[in-house]
Amino acid sequence: MSPLSLTLPPGWSLCSALCILTLLLPETRANSLNTTNQRNGGGSQCGEYTNQVMEDGMCRLVATLPQLEGQKCPDMFRCTDEVSFWLHENEERKQQIVTLKETISELQEELRNHRHRIRVLELHGGERNPTNSTLEERFQELEHHFSETNTLLHLQGTLILDLQNQLHNLTLLVDDVKKSPGCLVNMVRPNPLMSAQQAPQTEYQHVRNCPIDCASIYYNGVRRSGLYTVVPFLAGVPVQVYCDMDTDGGGWTVIQRRIDGSLSFDRSWRDYRDGFGDLHSEFWLGNNHIHDLSTQGDYSLRIELEDWSNRHKHALYQSFSVEDEEHLYRLHVSGFSGTVQDSFSWYHDKQGFSTPDSGNICAEISHGGWWYNQCFYANLNGVYYRGGVYTPKGLGPLGPDGIVWYSWKDSDYYSLRKVSMMIRPHSFRARLSP
Repeated sequence: MSPLSLTLPPGWSLCSALCILTLLLPETRANSLNTTNQRNGGGSQCGEYTNQVMEDGMCRLVATLPQLEGQKCPDMFRCTDEVSFWLHENEERKQQIVTLKETISELQEELRNHRHRIRVLELHGGERNPTNSTLEERFQELEHHFSETNTLLHLQGTLILDLQNQLHNLTLLVDDVKKSPGCLVNMVRPNPLMSAQQAPQTEYQHVRNCPIDCASIYYNGVRRSGLYTVVPFLAGVPVQVYCDMDTDGGGWTVIQRRIDGSLSFDRSWRDYRDGFGDLHSEFWLGNNHIHDLSTQGDYSLRIELEDWSNRHKHALYQSFSVEDEEHLYRLHVSGFSGTVQDSFSWYHDKQGFSTPDSGNICAEISHGGWWYNQCFYANLNGVYYRGGVYTPKGLGPLGPDGIVWYSWKDSDYYSLRKVSMMIRPHSFRARLSP
């Protein structure tokens, strides 16, 4: 048997070559046998070797390989496992290649999508140019408004500074008032008969003593008719009143006025109790206030009367007071004098006050609140009839209901044009100067 020489590639071990050769030999037996038979004319030879063919048709091949020092060729099973390992590794590499190809395809698809998005964004960027222009114009408008706002804030700051200065001045004034006895007297508005040039602004005047009525204000040096705040001694509650500083020396606190018929006096008990109307025009001061004012001392009552021929007369009563609500604001009036005959004290003294809703028939048919006594000789809170002439309704069977002073024309059917009632202390004396 001739030895078989094998030339191994670099890096191959002898055992590896033997294993591969063992695996490949069965596949080549037929080819080797055919080749041998052809060369020897059908003899039983295997290729160029003289080995006899075995019973199973296999050629016996004996190879003598040099043995490595210190190493042995592994058994056949180990060789088979090693080859299987390399084949398995080869399959894994193939699978990795397939996976890489799929990943590359996915990345290429994602790249195409990104390119598409870029083109879409470029198109939208071109469409947004007009929008950017509009935003820029809006921004300029906002800058303009911001500038205007800054100007307004500056003006507001100036106004706040002015108000702070005024507050500081008022604080100083209040401190002065606290340090010295007395009160602040406010005049809301002047006499409405004064011209616009003569009308002063609202002013506050510090007086030595808190005014309990208009006479107190007069004694504190105030000589201008208008609205003032007084604090009746017994009540201790501030009351706004109209002060007449001109009639008969001044110092009068007006409690009632009728001048033009602009206000209805057909009112409830509550209205007459609390007061109603405009202190510059027609009003009733309120029975509670009249009580508080007239019972803090000895007071006189003056009634001013004027007819539609502009004739003016007055009635003066040296003593006047009104009781509280519990006693129905009972009237106490006496000591008459004046330029007209008395139609009030002799008939209405000591009468309680009645209103149309209090159940008094005289108040109902006279359409006003008053100190009735079956029913009246004087009623200054009746219906206002222009020209003094009653309407057919007023001439009805229920009796007269106008602004009546019976002795003016000895009749209940003549309604006066203007009337007013005012009080001041009986001891009041006018002064030439404050």
